[in-house]
Amino acid sequence: MISLPASLATAHRVVRHWADDLRQGALELDRDPDAIHRYLDLPAVRFLAGHEVPPDWDRACTAPGSGPAHGLPTLERVLVSEELARGDAGMMLASPGPSMCGVLLGVLGGPEQREWVHGRLAERPRWTCFALTEPERGSAIGEMTSTLTPVGDGSYVLDGEKRYVGNAARADLGAVFARVAGTERLGVLAVLVDTADPGFHAEPLPTVGLRGAQLTRIRLDGVRVPAERVLGAHLPPTRRGMWSIVSVFNQLRPSVAAIALGIARAAHDYVGEHRRLLRGPERETYEELGRRIDAARSLTYRAALAVDRRPSAGHLASAAKARACEVAEEVTLRAPGFFGPGARLDQPLLDKWARDARGVEFMEGTRNIQKLNLFQGLHTGKVGRN
Repeated sequence: MISLPASLATAHRVVRHWADDLRQGALELDRDPDAIHRYLDLPAVRFLAGHEVPPDWDRACTAPGSGPAHGLPTLERVLVSEELARGDAGMMLASPGPSMCGVLLGVLGGPEQREWVHGRLAERPRWTCFALTEPERGSAIGEMTSTLTPVGDGSYVLDGEKRYVGNAARADLGAVFARVAGTERLGVLAVLVDTADPGFHAEPLPTVGLRGAQLTRIRLDGVRVPAERVLGAHLPPTRRGMWSIVSVFNQLRPSVAAIALGIARAAHDYVGEHRRLLRGPERETYEELGRRIDAARSLTYRAALAVDRRPSAGHLASAAKARACEVAEEVTLRAPGFFGPGARLDQPLLDKWARDARGVEFMEGTRNIQKLNLFQGLHTGKVGRN
């Protein structure tokens, strides 16, 4: 296991204490995603919203919503994500805050844009969204049909449709990817939108797992985008589209792996707490599942450190995401077997964790996409074969 810096280990312990608080509202949020409004004062939710940083957490910047700690932002997100997902992944993903939009701002945003977003987030708990995926096309940037039509003064009119966007129905701000009308692949831009602007429509979709995240369909009908909300205008065109998407995904995939591990740990710990007299084959199965969780965590830590050292090094992140999701599905599907027939009806948390684990599979690219990315790394020699 990778040794954590002392101050980061302290922060890890602080976050660990918050997980049980999230568990309190897990089943209520699963039934009603709007229940998140009743839990905004929980320490974990306030931390994710950017309003609270523990006083003993030695961060690079103490301003709300800013900083990563210790120069290891990806590893920090991994530690936080695993612990809070162990409490409840749905509650964590439903919490207000900068989320993926904040990571994109770190990649493409200028000082005024960061101030505009983080300044509004500091006023009160606000949700953000990150809109990339499109119906029937997924996240394939070469097939994107959402368009930005230039107006002539540097501003644009945004039209199109996005799907499977977390928190969009409750968001005040969002980042949307679209193609500049009449351009090819390099014409894709990310823009900031105010969801209160005319033409922005969001409709929640029915889901089975991770219901708290409230995946949403977005329709964009002539949304006006001022010039100052175009992200990456200070960068060359090659760094505004695919490059920025890959950079964001590289930073976030270890965190998604950590969410899967947190769900797996929740189910594994539940078995240990409620079936303390495991013997024989049951004990062997329980311990083997624990070893698989630990191995996937070690891979996830390595992936996070690789990205922190070099943001383009995302192949291990793909490996960690694929493996952690596989482990989470295995653990959550086998956990009910320790309690006999009908366990998913009698133990609603076990049922929820199984559904949530499957939901994580579809975040940041499914397993086959991650394996293709890993193969490319092996083929080009960017990932060792040992």
